[in-house]
Amino acid sequence: MTEEQKKEVAVFRYGLIAEFVGATRLDRGEREALLKEKCARKWQIPYSGRTRVSRSTLIRWISRYLEEGRRLEALYPRDRNDQGQTRAIDEETALALIALRRDLRKMPVPELTRVLHQRQLVSGGRSVSLSSVYRFLRQHKLMTADEAPPTDRRKFEAELPNDLWQSDILHGPVLDCGGKRRKCYLIAFIDDHSRLIPHAQFYPSESLACFQEAFFEALSRRGLPRKLYVDNGSAYRSRQLEYTTAALGIALIHAKPYQPQGKGKIERFLRTVRTQFLSGFQGHSLEAINRAFGDWLEGQYHQRRHGSTSETPHKRFASGLHCLRPAPENLSDYFRKTVYRRVNKDRSIVIDKRLFEGPVDLIGQRVELLYHERTPEQVEIRQQGQSYGLLTPIDLQVNARVKRNKNGQIELSGASTPHSGQLWEG
Repeated sequence: MTEEQKKEVAVFRYGLIAEFVGATRLDRGEREALLKEKCARKWQIPYSGRTRVSRSTLIRWISRYLEEGRRLEALYPRDRNDQGQTRAIDEETALALIALRRDLRKMPVPELTRVLHQRQLVSGGRSVSLSSVYRFLRQHKLMTADEAPPTDRRKFEAELPNDLWQSDILHGPVLDCGGKRRKCYLIAFIDDHSRLIPHAQFYPSESLACFQEAFFEALSRRGLPRKLYVDNGSAYRSRQLEYTTAALGIALIHAKPYQPQGKGKIERFLRTVRTQFLSGFQGHSLEAINRAFGDWLEGQYHQRRHGSTSETPHKRFASGLHCLRPAPENLSDYFRKTVYRRVNKDRSIVIDKRLFEGPVDLIGQRVELLYHERTPEQVEIRQQGQSYGLLTPIDLQVNARVKRNKNGQIELSGASTPHSGQLWEG
């Protein structure tokens, strides 16, 4: 498994355990209820055919993360230490069988066993006998097709400021955006406890780049939340956002598809924006709507007493300033795009059609490259967690005059033609 794949798996694991390792302490009952809930849900587990995670696995991840200094690397997948041992139904196969049984509740067990093998859900390419499947289903009380219980939904509120942020996007009017008529989008964040808006602004698109910019502004102004609750849009499902939140110690939580009830507070705020702000807006450009919206947000919304809290958002947020986590000084580094390349034999590295020169020591090595899309010429190069500084853009005209003396040291020649074998011809 590559470094990038291990990082993706670690980010997924952190998302599952974030509520257990955050600043908010859970009592025994809350912890057990949360463990049970996460074990019962289906997950899209990176690089795995499984869809569920067992209680023991979650506890192992939590312990490893805490014991190894709360580092994301502690959650990287490790080689199994029981390779080659024979087990009738191992943990991976068991989770797959449970998920399959819940999807096919009325299917006879012999047919279920056949489907299990047909879909290659038995780990290690082994086979499982019919008697083993019967025994397993009886132990887990999965022999009968029980009806699913009704969903238990309850109103909730975060205990402190920045415990939980919710985010969503509102489709705005068509305006002049950089000389072109196009739809604008309001990207907004709301603090669940105080109803304060850490940041909200209209952007020319709902792309990941715009969402990252809005998220950066929110963190810079109001500090780090412990959880971020979002829907399942493409920007919210990006690997870049998952890595950014995990690296900052923020649990990224996705709402269940087609169930918007959990994002009620941000949905209510966007409805207020539509009825109280957009209905009276008369401007024609993106700059005009953001100026007017900023005045409305600070002059009206944040200063008005909220019906549910009986306090203004500003006052309620300020009452918990002592428990806020400030954003790190190098916050922008967490928003850099990450790509992986192999350093060519001529030291060249290509990123988005730009040529860079890598260190000699890393020739032939797979490296990690980090950069901001707004400043693509500034690229940091890393290998196995060690930084090698910024890459140097390649100047082909200078390279044409590069030669080496008998000691291997670089000299510049006045000749305009390159020495044989010393020029990279792209």
